[in-house]
Amino acid sequence: MLDAPSNLGLRPPAPGTVPGCYKLPGALRDRGLQRHLAAEDAGCVTPPRYDRGRWQSGDGVFNAAAMATYTVSLANRIEALLEDDSFPIVLGGDCSILLGSTLALSRRGRYGLVFVDGHDDFRHLGNSTNIGAAAGEDLALVTGRGQADLTDLEGRRPYLRDSDVVVVGVRDEEQNQDELDDLGIPVWSVSRIRQEGAAAAAGAALAHLEQAKLDGFWVHLDVDVLDPSVMPAVDSPDPGGLQHDELIALLSPLLAAPGCTGFQVTIFDPDLDPDGRLAGELTNTLVTSMRG
Repeated sequence: MLDAPSNLGLRPPAPGTVPGCYKLPGALRDRGLQRHLAAEDAGCVTPPRYDRGRWQSGDGVFNAAAMATYTVSLANRIEALLEDDSFPIVLGGDCSILLGSTLALSRRGRYGLVFVDGHDDFRHLGNSTNIGAAAGEDLALVTGRGQADLTDLEGRRPYLRDSDVVVVGVRDEEQNQDELDDLGIPVWSVSRIRQEGAAAAAGAALAHLEQAKLDGFWVHLDVDVLDPSVMPAVDSPDPGGLQHDELIALLSPLLAAPGCTGFQVTIFDPDLDPDGRLAGELTNTLVTSMRG
């Protein structure tokens, strides 16, 4: 279990504050996540200080230099775990830590990604002028869309091929779904998951990845895939998400699949969970999912 408590990719929740998702690892560890999973402690990759400086809209991704440095440091740690035949469980942080995970994977071969998220995080200059927060742009960045100081580290752009990505759990109204369809990136929205059944949707996602003869795949979880009625402690608590039992049914076969190489959890904000109840419920969901 490796902590990656970076909040560099999120906008400040209020003037003079920083996003609280950097506290995610501590909150889940306090609820016994490491103990329940009997996971070895792989320590923490400490991020640079959150400081947007004089960033203005139009300047590209804020905190980009710090994020690039952190991405390489995180990739080094994840790669070392993979070389040791370990299964990394990475506790973020915001979704920009996906850069570190996929950079590590790209060094080793051709890997896929199951992107479990309430949003597609596919904002880029080709479809938006609102570029800045990497946590809303991470899937675009890791597939090579965006500024080179983040997308082409070590000359490895793209870290993932479009054809090696599946997107699962997005809200039905996500605006980039047509673009993803055109690129050949399969999308299972909430309504499609419920129509097919969560386990069947997971099986179909795995079948898509198996066609590519990959060296393995990574599972990314943004907990805003959950509905705000059960998980309001996120930066974008949009209605229409999954329930805990649906998420368990979705994650369990993904994490149990032979090709699954690692898993990361992002976005939960303990500042929005003062009594720790939500952290406890999320921990239970993760433990149940990983135990199959």
